[in-house]
Amino acid sequence: MDSTKTQAPQKRTHALRTGAEFKASLDDGRRVWVDGKLLRKVTDNPGLAAGIDLLSEMFDDQFDPAHADDLTVLDPQSGLRTSRAWQVPRTREDLTQRRRMIEYTSRKTCGTFGRPPDLAPTFAVGLLAYLPVFKTRKSAFDGCQPDFAENIERYVETGRMANLTGAESLTGPQNDRSSGYATAASLLKVVGVERNGVRLSGAKSVGSIAAQSNEIFFTNLGYPGTPPEACIWGSVPIATDGIHMISRETLSTPGADRFDHPITSRGEEADQLVIFDNVFVPTERIFNLGDPSLLAYYAPVCSWAHWHVLTRLAVKAEIFVGCGHLVLDILGIGKIPAVQAMLAELIEYAQTLRAFVYAAEAQAKPTEGEVMAPDVCLITAGRLYSIKNYPHVIHTLQELCGQGLVMRFGKAAFENPEIGPRLAQLLPGHNVSGAVKEQLMNFIWDLTSSSLAGRVALFENVNSSPAPRLRERLFNEYGREDLAKMVRGMAGMP
Repeated sequence: MDSTKTQAPQKRTHALRTGAEFKASLDDGRRVWVDGKLLRKVTDNPGLAAGIDLLSEMFDDQFDPAHADDLTVLDPQSGLRTSRAWQVPRTREDLTQRRRMIEYTSRKTCGTFGRPPDLAPTFAVGLLAYLPVFKTRKSAFDGCQPDFAENIERYVETGRMANLTGAESLTGPQNDRSSGYATAASLLKVVGVERNGVRLSGAKSVGSIAAQSNEIFFTNLGYPGTPPEACIWGSVPIATDGIHMISRETLSTPGADRFDHPITSRGEEADQLVIFDNVFVPTERIFNLGDPSLLAYYAPVCSWAHWHVLTRLAVKAEIFVGCGHLVLDILGIGKIPAVQAMLAELIEYAQTLRAFVYAAEAQAKPTEGEVMAPDVCLITAGRLYSIKNYPHVIHTLQELCGQGLVMRFGKAAFENPEIGPRLAQLLPGHNVSGAVKEQLMNFIWDLTSSSLAGRVALFENVNSSPAPRLRERLFNEYGREDLAKMVRGMAGMP
């Protein structure tokens, strides 16, 4: 046998990235400020780095047989195994299969990442769902005429084949709303038109996970009178020249012992103020340019993202139930009727959210772009129910824990030869040691009471839209006419 002959290259079977490949992709010169300091690399900040490590595990899990079916799908066109994050649901079964990844990322992060890496692709899928509409529209700027529909299709394919992660930012910075100047200064808008693209300046807010992602997907919320230069939809790499990210204060506890902080020691998704300073967006990355009517599709395009939010909240609610059950077990209070009733409230919340998720999928209908869309009114009602009851559910779980959340002791205290035995003697749980009981309380503390938990609770309200806005959507989008006609008939009204 001739040993000088080279072996034939192995046939490519997937379009996936490993955790190491994902992490390497973030070392691209992106400009991120934390605590007023420009980072040399995004992983130089412990909180961001720990969160990136957690995200890297998700990429590696794509190759783990225990998770592969939840995280990947066989792409029928290429024949390659691809990420479910970019799966385009064409049937109700596809929606159900896609939900498996949402459930996985929600459990992996204990529901604390409001925008995990599989969320941003849902916006691209949302655009694809209304492709026939985008095919009929053109740019308002003669000097730059992108093909919106072709760009959307290409972008979804690129994301799927490159296993890209993304962040999205749709809202502008909070500033003086009584000042037209303040609003205009921050509004993301076209400041230059070139043959091969446009230049944008302005800012977007709450760019969650942007510093830890590959792409930033952006648009403006459409309001009456939005000028053509602000009617833009697009996506660019996060390291594009002119993009600056100013991170909020990090709230996790990277480097802490997992015993003391089982959730916050694993880092967090960090929110960034994303500043666009004369950023060039190439023609092929533009999905709307100057057409205000396309901004009206914001709500329909976001349906899959809102379904993602509701699913994650349902998983998180089930984590609350699991916590409550263990508290009853470990504290030996499971036979007290009042305590059982408190746990039943957590179960009610979790089951109701699950019912909304399942019903939204069962009532799904195809869009004009032949993408299966979950029922928007059921999603909206579910999100409204979730944020109305979230504070009460958190309080109920805290109340079940009693002093356990107030009197917490770390691993070092239990291992200290002088005081450790005293803690073990004084703090045992039902059939478990005091240290094991403490692990549960530490987990629930991170989930409900830590600084990061406070940020997450605030985020849930903003991310789901405030209750008044959701009620407005229900009023405007729920079909009431047939019900009114039915009641007129029941009442004998003409």
